Amino acid sequence: MTRLTTARLVLDVPAAADLPGLMEIVSDPETTRHLGGVQSPPEQFTRLLRNAGSWPLYGYGGFAVRLRDGGELIGQVGVFHAWRGLGPDADNMPEAGWILGQRHTGRGLAREAAQVVLEWFDAAHGPRPIVALIDPDNLPSLALAARLGFVPVRETLLGEAPVRVLRRG
Repeated sequence: MTRLTTARLVLDVPAAADLPGLMEIVSDPETTRHLGGVQSPPEQFTRLLRNAGSWPLYGYGGFAVRLRDGGELIGQVGVFHAWRGLGPDADNMPEAGWILGQRHTGRGLAREAAQVVLEWFDAAHGPRPIVALIDPDNLPSLALAARLGFVPVRETLLGEAPVRVLRRG
């Protein structure tokens, strides 16, 4: 099982026991305002399965992110395999994503987690293109993506929501 650690965080492959904590995080409207809003339990269950399912099929996926001090689950960060029907520059390839509970934002934790995940991904799977899909109004997430080496490719719609497609590598 893959485990990553940083000075402040522990990242593990998600487990069924993580579902209640992840559901609590995404039940906060402020946390999910750039993710399409609060997700229902079935939607969050589907997200957990999608991220967990990426691991056996592709050898990478989302990580449950915990504070090293105390073990509190604070979010999910990772690179998972996605196919969202957005075209060849964004489909059937690795996609990076990060969600942290609102009370843990603004302290560099998302960057710390995403950086260690991307370093692990490059070492384990070789450097290759990774996409990220971000709400154009989510300025903190766009700034983080830029710091991680993602560059804008285009804007499109994901369902009815505008999304910026970014690419690294």
